[in-house]
Amino acid sequence: MFYIAVVGRPNVGKSTFFNKMVGGRPAIVDDTAGVTRDRNIAVASRGRRRFAVKDSGGFEPESQDKILSQMREQTLMAIEEADLIFFMVDGRDGITPVDEEIARRLRKSGKKVFLIVNKMDNPARHDEALEFTRLGIEPIFAVSAEHSIGVEEALEAAIEDLPEEPETAGEEEEEAAGPAHVAIVGKPNVGKSSLVNRMLGATRMMVSDVPGTTRDAIDSEISVDGRKMILIDTAGIRRKSKVTQKLEKFSVIIAMKAIERADVVLMLIDASEGVAAQEAKIAGMVEEAGKGLVIVVNKWDIVEKDEKTSLRYEDAIRRQLKFVAHAPIVFVSAKTGQRVDKIWRAVDEVFAQYSRRINTSELNELIAGITSRKQPPMAHGRRVKIYYATQSNIKPPTFVLMTNDPDGVHFSYRRYIVNQIRDEAGFDKTPIRLFLRKPAGRRSRAEAIGKPGRT
Repeated sequence: MFYIAVVGRPNVGKSTFFNKMVGGRPAIVDDTAGVTRDRNIAVASRGRRRFAVKDSGGFEPESQDKILSQMREQTLMAIEEADLIFFMVDGRDGITPVDEEIARRLRKSGKKVFLIVNKMDNPARHDEALEFTRLGIEPIFAVSAEHSIGVEEALEAAIEDLPEEPETAGEEEEEAAGPAHVAIVGKPNVGKSSLVNRMLGATRMMVSDVPGTTRDAIDSEISVDGRKMILIDTAGIRRKSKVTQKLEKFSVIIAMKAIERADVVLMLIDASEGVAAQEAKIAGMVEEAGKGLVIVVNKWDIVEKDEKTSLRYEDAIRRQLKFVAHAPIVFVSAKTGQRVDKIWRAVDEVFAQYSRRINTSELNELIAGITSRKQPPMAHGRRVKIYYATQSNIKPPTFVLMTNDPDGVHFSYRRYIVNQIRDEAGFDKTPIRLFLRKPAGRRSRAEAIGKPGRT
């Protein structure tokens, strides 16, 4: 994934610019300086070029104020993690001392930087943006984020060298060989590094009670019952020595990078805290990326238990994370090693389904049974017909159904098909992608009017 960071001092229009790039209004926009305190991130695309954009809190000079200091640290973290940086300044204010400080840091970073001169609402005055060449950063783009002037031009220049991704449900792709990559993600201080150490059987990671000891993702190779796997341990936050205030937000970008590289993700939850908004965000990232997921409830040794405690915990997790109902849940203690071996069994089960391909004839027989038990809906005055199905890809299992009216198949019926595939074809522990398409050519036209096509 290619990462673009939007940085600058407070109230120069970063969040408005961010919203224009990703569509909608995912970031809060307000005239009050410093509204965005944490980094907001969204995945976006132009054509088949996919990238992530992150909005950062305004960069402030050194300050004793806790909030301002955290905003500064979040911005420095965004700079460090980005592949390309949009440095935004206010074209109406001219160059300020804070702009100069940011520019000095960006020049030293070695990152590719575009200077975005915002609030240039009148195109006739865009030459005034040349004043900002004194900051020593090029290229320069004069834009008006509020009026969508120049935004697309800057973005197109930023992503022009990105390779195009293949269509998700295109022609069958060669199945990727190699070891399963297993990423461990979660909030700071839930025991990620301790769990890696326990799973590896050796102290390979620095472990501490201070949240954020691990900064970067670290890969470790391990063989489990003869199968090679790669464990990816992800950072919570910056090392304590690198921050001026204790940060409670985990590094979203590092987690996203690990998720993108993984086949199966282990999402750790602290048994003493349960599921919170951060866990839901992580699970959503895993699901959106189409990765296998195992929910690992750590620190199970400190929970007071009776014979129904695990059932109550599992019910609570399922209620709060309904969109990943396929993910197995394992209760462990990284500290004592209790049930840690069950994680490998869960990973094996998820990965086996995640990388499985079903025979085409078996799949079509299955779909025929599914649609006969519950007929496709009526649309535009006629019954939707599903002609045939194919599995176009694995990791995750991706199915394409050819139909005379893809738009006529309601979400609820798509969900019914997915659930039936899960139950009947043994895909109950993996994400599934389902696409409906209208076949082209003579055969589809014959079938669409009820005549049998040639095979």
